[in-house]
Amino acid sequence: MKYTEKISNKLNELLEKNYDAEKGYLNSADNVDSSSLKIFFKRRASERSQFAKELRTEILSYGQIPEDNGSIKGVMHRNWMSLKSLFSGNNEEAILEEALRGEKASLNEYDEILKEQAFVSSTRKMLENQKQQIQSAINTLKLQEHLVS
Repeated sequence: MKYTEKISNKLNELLEKNYDAEKGYLNSADNVDSSSLKIFFKRRASERSQFAKELRTEILSYGQIPEDNGSIKGVMHRNWMSLKSLFSGNNEEAILEEALRGEKASLNEYDEILKEQAFVSSTRKMLENQKQQIQSAINTLKLQEHLVS
């Protein structure tokens, strides 16, 4: 496997996860009553859309073809979130818990991909910036979860 293929494959995995996160946040926004949570989830969806654009551009710069949608696992997670919120006594708390779980998984994915030494500095910087924004979202989700519990 060529260097560019290896790197673009790793970036494509992140791209799919960001598509999933974007859709998950939009799904969450549709399933909460709180206007502040709706805004928060829509902002996170927009942020993940931006991540996806950056990753697509990076993959194209390697001369590779970017993925164009999310994963089956992401669809299953969104369905689980919807089902859980349907049967939960506190929809917002359940949705926040699942969003937090998803963001922690994303953070782990970024930690793993950043172990790769072959990235050029611009790619590494982009990934580290996205990781920092995910960590910020985790911190905010923890605070929101505390407020609704």
